[in-house]
Amino acid sequence: MEQAVIAALLLVGLVIGAGVGASYARAQRGWKDYKTIRTTVPGARRTAWMATRAVITKIGVIALLLFGAAAYAASASDHDRAGPDPTPTPTVTATPGHRAGR
Repeated sequence: MEQAVIAALLLVGLVIGAGVGASYARAQRGWKDYKTIRTTVPGARRTAWMATRAVITKIGVIALLLFGAAAYAASASDHDRAGPDPTPTPTVTATPGHRAGR
């Protein structure tokens, strides 16, 4: 009887020990992963901000160019670029041997 109780207690201890050991190994792995990621976050954050800054700079340059083009188009007078005024063309009267437009 005594051997059966000892065997049962040993089996229960092994099952509980295996569960506790697996949980401990998972916790250790989690802490190791956390520490690794925590050290890489500042670099990733810096890279993300640099990429964001580059995009914002490009958008700003494009917006300024569009604003400048619109301001130039709005402020420039059309008279400076217009050609000479059209002059009326003389009308030709049709003669019996001449047809107009040919």
